[in-house]
Amino acid sequence: MQGSANLNIMIKAARKAGRSLVKDFREVENLQVSRKGAGDFVSRADIAAEKIIRDELMEARPNYGWLGEESEPVEGKDPTRRWIVDPLDGTTNFLNGLPHWAISIALEYKGDIVAGVIFDAAKDEMFFAEKGAGAWMNETRLRVSAKFRLSEGLFGTSIPASGRPYLPETLQDLARILPQTAGVRHHGASALDLAYVASGRFDGFWQRHLKPWDVAAGMILVREAGGLISPVDVEGDILQDGSIIASNEPIFDSFSKVVRGG
Repeated sequence: MQGSANLNIMIKAARKAGRSLVKDFREVENLQVSRKGAGDFVSRADIAAEKIIRDELMEARPNYGWLGEESEPVEGKDPTRRWIVDPLDGTTNFLNGLPHWAISIALEYKGDIVAGVIFDAAKDEMFFAEKGAGAWMNETRLRVSAKFRLSEGLFGTSIPASGRPYLPETLQDLARILPQTAGVRHHGASALDLAYVASGRFDGFWQRHLKPWDVAAGMILVREAGGLISPVDVEGDILQDGSIIASNEPIFDSFSKVVRGG
């Protein structure tokens, strides 16, 4: 697919940061067995990846705003456009040597996400979408799954670590959802979970308490692949509230009802 100039800039930035992270990822196993551990190293890798992305994007579009996980937000001279970036979604996986993490870059225009890139550098899978142009993984056009029954569906979510105040809420969700589905997977990378909904690997995804950079790129991927998304609170806003339900159209209503406890 031939993307716009902005999308090509995003893909270029993701690949450049991905090369840096893959190089760092090869060092994690050695660090894991040392007394010092890998925590400080991964933090530096995360920050370095964000700097690469920020330098690439802001050099190409210096007037755009910026919202990134590892740095202060920037109000751009162009108030209508903003980059939303997570340089390393799945940090805990990265820290433990698990090859399931991603770079997430989205472009927001007047409050609407108009382009998104999620790059799984460890597997060389580049997921990307642009408003009105469909969703893709490398050279393959993506479509959400075609399943019609909730009971046949495989779903993704993230289970909070112990001590997080919303762990009980997530366990209540699981108690409602697990008996009605074919299974739930916790992979520890929300951006990739949404990319997997777009590609039909998951039939749906739900999560609360996320940040804008966790969901922004995935939102447009799911939509452009033919899926539906909604905040968990029907009166809410996904980017502001950090809660999302995503799935294919046939099971969306039944899935949403179970998530919401209806």
